[in-house]
Amino acid sequence: MTDNPTGKDYVGSDDLYADVQRTMKLCAEMNTGYHNEAEVRDYLRQITGSNIDETVRVFPPFNINYGLTTRFGRDCFVNFGCTFLALGGITIEDGAFIGPHCVLATEYHPEDPATRHSLLTKPIVVGRNVWLGADVKVLAGVTIGENAIVAAGSVVTKDVPANMIVAGSPARIIREIKANK
Repeated sequence: MTDNPTGKDYVGSDDLYADVQRTMKLCAEMNTGYHNEAEVRDYLRQITGSNIDETVRVFPPFNINYGLTTRFGRDCFVNFGCTFLALGGITIEDGAFIGPHCVLATEYHPEDPATRHSLLTKPIVVGRNVWLGADVKVLAGVTIGENAIVAAGSVVTKDVPANMIVAGSPARIIREIKANK
């Protein structure tokens, strides 16, 4: 636990805080001015500490608070203005499309006011070939199954089965995806 200037206790360590600051600095640099796709991937490599495949495309501005628990699969795309609160870990699998202004938040706070200043986390997984429409919010602990579609503006609070379309707040199953035969 590290003391915050507000006097409230927060989960974390000096090393974690340093990594968050390092990530925010790299994001600020990436989001300033124009950078081609290769340069953006280089920033993402530094942010995540992992390999970023040449097929990955992320359009800045892109905000992430902690990259070391974030993984991008091959052929995935993240559109303008997305925010990842990633302390709990975010996995974007191969072929996933994330629309503009989406928020993936692995972090949350307890309901009890006595412990609300604690920070809790659960991972998010965006499965293979998933499509998140514009302005989707995905909350901590959610896995979105392969090929699923999340309609624009939806808030995903629980797992989404593979091959389903969900919509709304909270997101609910609309129907199964119709495959062209």
